[in-house]
Amino acid sequence: MFSQFTNTNLGRFRLIALLEGVSYLVLLCIAMPLKYKFGFEAAVKYTGWVHGILFIAYIVLLLIVWKQYKWAFKKVLFAFIASLLPFGTFVFDKQLRENK
Repeated sequence: MFSQFTNTNLGRFRLIALLEGVSYLVLLCIAMPLKYKFGFEAAVKYTGWVHGILFIAYIVLLLIVWKQYKWAFKKVLFAFIASLLPFGTFVFDKQLRENK
């Protein structure tokens, strides 16, 4: 299922980008409401940890693919900003797929 992603650094970056995007949405749309409406603080704690690890992996892989594929700084900046916005990594992944 994930073999298309794990063969190259770009594939690994895309996989982590998608997972990071999903974890961000889970954090914002599920964990935070559970914490602030129902007092379930563990939801944010554990989801936040997972999201944080995925975010760090995203940045590390972004630096790797930047160097390996010689991306323009503008593209790298867009990829970084995409990681900070809900649905941003999905939009960036679509751009990557269209520019292959």
